[in-house]
Amino acid sequence: MLRQKSTLYKTIVLAMLVAVGVVISPILRIEGMCPMAHFINVTCAVLLGPWYSLLCAVLIGVIRMTFMGIPPLALTGAVFGACLSGILYRASNGKLIFAVLGEVIGTGIIGAVASYPVMTYLWGKTGLTWMFYVPSFTMGTLIGGSIAYIFLKALSRNGMLAKFQLSLGAKVYDKPHIGTKAAD
Repeated sequence: MLRQKSTLYKTIVLAMLVAVGVVISPILRIEGMCPMAHFINVTCAVLLGPWYSLLCAVLIGVIRMTFMGIPPLALTGAVFGACLSGILYRASNGKLIFAVLGEVIGTGIIGAVASYPVMTYLWGKTGLTWMFYVPSFTMGTLIGGSIAYIFLKALSRNGMLAKFQLSLGAKVYDKPHIGTKAAD
């Protein structure tokens, strides 16, 4: 019963993050740079883990491509960072900066380079180089990742991050807050 409850909570949080991600993605958006998507990726990776974060990025990307006419950059510019963010967060035993670093490396470098063949051969854009998207993707991840870091750090300081993770059945790394503010 507890596992079913945890899965239900995770699904609800995932749905909310997808909805928020779709709604806020046009904010600060420039072609090839969507900082608010990176905010959602890092937040989802920390709250739900790498696989939910990957799913969240895919769902947001598909919805944005379908209803907003966004090119495939909505996928190539999100999925690698979303997953790597959660993996590095877990591998570092819950260090928020590693979640941001995973987003920067995954999207800013891997996703940017992966975007070249997609945009050149599938989308028909000409005049691109392998490194064409790296500056804008990296800048977008630094902006969105910084916002996520500040947001998650604030949640951590007041014990809410541990409380959210605990209620979602996720691994809680912020142990000093368990039993104090998080248990309230």
